[in-house]
Amino acid sequence: MNRLKGKTVLITGATSGIGKACAELFAESGCNLVLTGRREDRLKEISTYLKSTYNVDVTYNSFDIRELDDCKEFVDHLDVDIDILINNAGLAIGVDSVQSGDFNDWNTMIDTNIKGLLTMTRLLTPNMVKRNSGHVINLGSTAGHESYPGGVVYCATKHAVKAITEATKKDLHGTKIRVSMVSPGLVETEFSNVRFKGDDDRADSVYKGIEPLTAHDIAEIILFVANRPEHVNILDSIVLPVYQSSAQMVYRDE
Repeated sequence: MNRLKGKTVLITGATSGIGKACAELFAESGCNLVLTGRREDRLKEISTYLKSTYNVDVTYNSFDIRELDDCKEFVDHLDVDIDILINNAGLAIGVDSVQSGDFNDWNTMIDTNIKGLLTMTRLLTPNMVKRNSGHVINLGSTAGHESYPGGVVYCATKHAVKAITEATKKDLHGTKIRVSMVSPGLVETEFSNVRFKGDDDRADSVYKGIEPLTAHDIAEIILFVANRPEHVNILDSIVLPVYQSSAQMVYRDE
């Protein structure tokens, strides 16, 4: 049963990977979309394609969710109610140990993965409360359930997303607003290219010898979470490729 047709979905980080895959699946389900990201050319291309293919309303706005004033201006000018907020924007940069980490990399991860997610949630939930309706879906990670060496800050940010998700549900206790998180393991997107700062060979090695998850795999699960009956709230879902058993346990075919 499609319970999503006609709803308006806002997706952050919609220019690639899981965000882009979500945009297509939600459009296919008849949802109207508000897409955000930093690469305006990609947003324009994706929006044009989705509007012509699925006959839904698609608007976009290019800004960086690390910038509070830009987020406020964007939300202030929204002329639609947001039914579903997908806090997808996030990234990992580097695999440095805590004693050699780059402060700029740390700030980028913290400002995007934690503060950006919090900002968008803070700005959009008051209207959901007013309407007593809505759904906040956060992109977590297995790194939010298990820390690993070389991921001190990234893991910390995803542990924070887990805490934010749980606390947000409790803050909204007694309302009909749903709060969820989807926590993927290894997903082959631009994630590793960003983490390794454009070193494609190193990024490719992350997925060598396994069949990783795809952005579409995770988008399907996010769609499923959003499409449950209104009285059903899936708080978290941990999703792994079959050859991965934890953040660090990955079996590889030689």
